[in-house]
Parts: sequence; C-alpha cells; structure tokens
Amino acid sequence: MYKIVSKISLNPTVTKMVVEAPLVAKKAKPGQFIIFRATEDGERVPLTIADYDREKGTVTIIYQIVGASTMALDALNEGEYICDFVGPLGTATHIEGLKKVAVVGGGVGCAIAFPIAKALHEQGTIVHSIVGFRNKDLVILEDDFAAVSDKLVMMTDDGSHGEKGLVTNALEKLINDGENYDEVITIGPVIMMKFVCATTKKYNVKTIVSMNPIMIDGTGMCGGCRLTVGGETKFACVDGPDFDGHLVDFDEAMHRGSMYKDFEAHAREATCNLLNK
Repeated sequence: MYKIVSKISLNPTVTKMVVEAPLVAKKAKPGQFIIFRATEDGERVPLTIADYDREKGTVTIIYQIVGASTMALDALNEGEYICDFVGPLGTATHIEGLKKVAVVGGGVGCAIAFPIAKALHEQGTIVHSIVGFRNKDLVILEDDFAAVSDKLVMMTDDGSHGEKGLVTNALEKLINDGENYDEVITIGPVIMMKFVCATTKKYNVKTIVSMNPIMIDGTGMCGGCRLTVGGETKFACVDGPDFDGHLVDFDEAMHRGSMYKDFEAHAREATCNLLNK
C-alpha cells in the first residue's frame, strides 16, 4: 500500500498527487513511468513520473480524470493509500550531451514534459519550452516550466492565455528565426506529436516523442502497447516510451488507441454511478 502524501487540483480535470514510494523514488529517472491500481480490484494503468524526491522517498504523478481508473484514483484523498504503485518502468529519456533542446508539451502531456525540461536545465542544456492548452482554464505547471526554461512560449488555441495558435506555429517560428536545436522532445496528444514531427522533418531536426498506448503489464509480455516504428514492431513499455518521432506510425497508433472507446465510456459511467452512491 502506498500512502498519498498530498493531493492538489491543478485544474478542473487534472490532479497532482505525491505518493510515498521510496523504492520507486530511489531509482526513478525522467521519462520513466509507474503502473498503479487504485484498488485491489482495479485495472493496471500507466502514468509517467512527473517528479520524484529521493530524500523524502516520494514520487509525483499528474493525471487527467478521464476514465474509470483515474476517477477511482481521484476518489482517494491525502492520508489514504493506493493499492499498487509499481516502477520505475520503461527507459529513461536520453539527454546526455544535448546543448540546446526545444521541449514541446501539450495539455496534460506537459506533466511528462516538465521533468525532462528540468533534467535538461540541471545539466546545463539551453531549454526552450513550448507548451499549449485549449484555453487558460486548462493551463498547468506554467511557473514550473518558467523556472527551468531559458525561453518559455505559452500557447492557447483560443488566445485566452499567452499566444493564440498551436505549438507547431511557435516551434516553426523559432526555427525560422534562427534557433538551431540539437533535438526537439515533444509530449502530448498523439495527433499533436504527429504534426510536431511533420514540422521538424521539414527542417531535419531530430525529434523524440513519448508514446503512451494501451498498456497492461509494463514488461512487454502482453503486447498491448505495440507500435510500428521504422517498419518494426516495438513495445512502448520496454523499448520506450521514447521513440524517434520521424519513424513512428502515428495513424496506426491513433487507430489502436481508439479501439476501446465504447468500453471505456461504459466503465466510466459505471464508476461514476458507484462513486456517487
């Protein structure tokens, strides 16, 4: 059992939770993830590690309340316990030797992008962060990104906060203004990452994406997280979650990600009814 040390709502649908998990905190690195079960009969769900404190033995997760399992997790409060919290899993993001990087985050994916931006900053890399949201009410981690970025560009679809437009607009402008990046690291909705990669491919800028497909065991045994990368089958839980974005078959990934939408909607409705009793 893993104690919830703190729980903070970042916006109406996104929550930040700090969990007591000393063995996970001891080994965690940016880009890795955990798999949790909120309750003993709950499903296994992956969440990227948003931060960690080795001295306190805590791991921070940030999640969007979208389905049955995240609703069940969000029903737990500070001082209560998560049934399972397994990790760190996956391969850490490779950042060694990078001199200048653009970190591009979208929506709740910014929770995954932040620890990478932080690690880059701590090793002395020049970090330009571009983060985008639908509107100002959904903005998260702005101050956190500002603290670790040499340049921060905030984007909203409707222009209610920062600049109006998409993260691809801001990224392309920076490249056209003469910014030369060793690498672009982008994390967010699959469709966003697809178009970020389409943008960087025009300029031959290496681009890393973090893929989070359906995942069950986190060890490569179930095959649920398979992706096609460069014409080969890869497993996000062990080969990733980071991949060369110019090689990922995003259309296949989006199709696979939508296969269980009806089931997820039914599970969400059932959980909502249960929690509201």
